[in-house]
Amino acid sequence: MPADHYPVLLALGFALAMGGAVVALSSLLGRRRLGRTLLSPYESGQPLLDRSRKRISVLFFLVAIDFVIFDVEAAFLYPWVLVLREGGWPLFWAMMVFVGMILVGLLYIWRRGGLDLDPRRPAGAGTGDG
Repeated sequence: MPADHYPVLLALGFALAMGGAVVALSSLLGRRRLGRTLLSPYESGQPLLDRSRKRISVLFFLVAIDFVIFDVEAAFLYPWVLVLREGGWPLFWAMMVFVGMILVGLLYIWRRGGLDLDPRRPAGAGTGDG
């Protein structure tokens, strides 16, 4: 194993040891009481208030998809711009495929109403009036 990998292995070992120590201390020092509130179901960022089967709005999931799409795009575009000259045309076309996939996701969100900011309009409703 090359000596270049030793700092990475040391950092990985330290991170695993710290994670294990935090979990161990939490289980040793933490409270063990599970009440009715902790055991109740929790879905879409809102606790269930009754046992009725209410429809959960898709808007929550569409906002999450929006965040993932734009966050991943920004995270990959910046380093790509920095190394574009060294990568040449193959790197350019690989990124164009990636941007195309991002645009497909964006079009899906747009068609489903995820970009509409009117909270009175139900998510997933069509854009037509009739």
